[in-house]
Amino acid sequence: MYAIVQAGGRQHKMTPGGFATIDGTLAERGAELTLDQVLLVERDGGDVVAGAPYVANARVIAVVEGEARGPKIRVFKKKRRKGMRRTKGHRATFTRVKIKEIVL
Repeated sequence: MYAIVQAGGRQHKMTPGGFATIDGTLAERGAELTLDQVLLVERDGGDVVAGAPYVANARVIAVVEGEARGPKIRVFKKKRRKGMRRTKGHRATFTRVKIKEIVL
């Protein structure tokens, strides 16, 4: 059984007992999350339930494991012959969640 869920602006494949890394800060460590923007659910028998755009009454229950930060991204801009150079950067924050169950 698995579900495709829209969270943090991206689509994630989630299976019970598995882990997912979602963009942004969602909740404190140990908190329980309910993700209700489920796009598709595949049951153990092979039945696929697709939503339009979301599957009605479907949700994924997850527990927040903690936060992490991604690699530093460097943004370098330059204009030739003008002497203009600029370096900026950022590190994205991710939330790691453990999937408890998929409710359909």
